[in-house]
Amino acid sequence: MAAEDRPPTDRDWVTSELPPTPQRDFLIPSSRWLDAPNWLHDLGADFGHELVAYKRRIGHFLLWRAGPAVGDNARYTAIDSRDLSVHYELRLHPDKRAVGLGPDGVSFTRFRLWKESLLAVV
Repeated sequence: MAAEDRPPTDRDWVTSELPPTPQRDFLIPSSRWLDAPNWLHDLGADFGHELVAYKRRIGHFLLWRAGPAVGDNARYTAIDSRDLSVHYELRLHPDKRAVGLGPDGVSFTRFRLWKESLLAVV
């Protein structure tokens, strides 16, 4: 089942409860994260994607996505679980371009390298 087709969770979550790995049976929309920064809910509004869903932990970061994983516009944001005001974004475009800034200040054009930069944060 595609991640976007999974049923949303029927309960609210706090930061410490967000799971380390992707959930296969349900998705956690940003509206169910009680500690969510207000801006998170609008992560994909500028390109027509209202659903913002939790994906997984990457080191200290909480990974969220607006839009589908492939084939269309999408935006990922990684929010530092130790300080929710710190976040980094990567935008995926329909033509397969990626543009984003990592915590090391480097501009990334590949999703994998951006994720690896998140893991490098101590």
